[in-house]
Amino acid sequence: MGNFYLTTAIDYANGHPHIGHAYEKVLADVICRTKRLQDYTVHFLTGLDEHGQKVEQTAKERNITPQALCDSVAKEFIDMCGSLNISYDDYIRTTQTRHKTVVRDILQKLFNQGDIYKAEYTGFYSMRVERFLQEKDKVDGIWPKSEFGEVTEITEINYFFKLKEHKQWLIDYVTAHEDFIFPKFRAKQVLEFLKEDINDLCISRPKDRLSWGIELPFDSKYVTYVWFDALINYISAVGYGADNFSKYWPVDYHVIGKDILVPAHSIYWPIMLHALDLPMPKTLLAHGWWLCSGEKMSKSIGNVVDPLDYAKQFGTDAFRYFVIREMNVGQDSNFSHELFISRYNNDLGNDLGNLISRCINMLQRYGDGTIPAASKFETLEQELIDLWNRTRLQVLDAYNQLQFHSALEDIFTFIRAINKFLENRAPWKLAKSNDIEDREHLHGTLIVCSEAIRLAATILAPILPTTSQKILAIFRIDRIEWGKQLEWDNRRLSGVQITTDAMILFPRIA
Repeated sequence: MGNFYLTTAIDYANGHPHIGHAYEKVLADVICRTKRLQDYTVHFLTGLDEHGQKVEQTAKERNITPQALCDSVAKEFIDMCGSLNISYDDYIRTTQTRHKTVVRDILQKLFNQGDIYKAEYTGFYSMRVERFLQEKDKVDGIWPKSEFGEVTEITEINYFFKLKEHKQWLIDYVTAHEDFIFPKFRAKQVLEFLKEDINDLCISRPKDRLSWGIELPFDSKYVTYVWFDALINYISAVGYGADNFSKYWPVDYHVIGKDILVPAHSIYWPIMLHALDLPMPKTLLAHGWWLCSGEKMSKSIGNVVDPLDYAKQFGTDAFRYFVIREMNVGQDSNFSHELFISRYNNDLGNDLGNLISRCINMLQRYGDGTIPAASKFETLEQELIDLWNRTRLQVLDAYNQLQFHSALEDIFTFIRAINKFLENRAPWKLAKSNDIEDREHLHGTLIVCSEAIRLAATILAPILPTTSQKILAIFRIDRIEWGKQLEWDNRRLSGVQITTDAMILFPRIA
């Protein structure tokens, strides 16, 4: 099918993993798994942003080196990815030589082109967001302290990237390319920002104020501004400047939180790429926030959710299922413990888990653990087959449209239909009969139920990878594939001896 490149925002080394980080990685992972199962050659990049004033200050407060701080934070984020079964292909750290070399090369190139100049500047600086602020950042005439922290006026000689001369180009590009920003309504936010004047971007910090950064190749008294440095990782990781760079660039999806869409990823980054004469990312995917009782989660409020606690207590797949089921990609969503438990018990425990236990039990009791050959099929069987054929098309389309919550709704409608089919067929009654036709119906029930479960587990694999593997292992399937494996085939499992006597996938939570 070709190559597919996905990037996430690289996490900042001055914090710890929280639900926003976890959701972003799970969402990106689900997208990549759907593409792999559609036979794309996927390259999934995530990583850590390690430079900047906040990192240097925190390291100083802890009496350790900035690199030691970054190493410890990197381990936290890598461990989180492991705990959540994130199938990334590359983890980049902005202190790596491969990245720093590319940053310096790009700085020199832009400087040689005349896109970077030196000037004195007086402005108001926020250390919290590590950038100079503009009048448009004010709310009711002031810079919100909750967002920007302490704001101080600074006069400095620095280097600037010519941002504003590309403003009209960016307006035209965003307007002409409807798929550039997802969801589409966020393009209005970008265009609103561009309605007003934008300043050139200060891309340096003097070493007497900040030493933890990448030194400018044309002036050793300065280091690179952290945002300029960080935004380059998406091309440095796939070999900018090398012959194989075009194998994956431009990126297909760049997955970020909505709070960093403007200005960094939709203003600074596209203009930087444009100045380098590089193709634009195909889509900037800006996801929403997780809220608690309608408020954004924050440490100060005390409503922060630790994703690793949920994954450890209830299982990685249960956490993955919840965040993908509850969040309409691009919108905000509420996280509550009560809703999590409800989804766990009802969807995963009752609908899916009990179905698997019931199927195993029936195959053991009525078929000696062997799936019978296809037998008599009538209206009830055909209705379930027809429902799957519709469900398969709807789910694959929803996956490709990033409507994962809708895909899961369709899949679990199908799973509930399997349970209803069993209730209607009542194999426990058929097994008591000596009538030949009833025996044929019993065999048909067992094969149809097994095939339906196989199909549901196969299409659930991007979201519930471990659970899907466990279910398919019952039928001695050790490799998850799509294509023909998503087509109903009453003969596929015929004669298979199942591999387990019992399986409780999602123990009920009281």
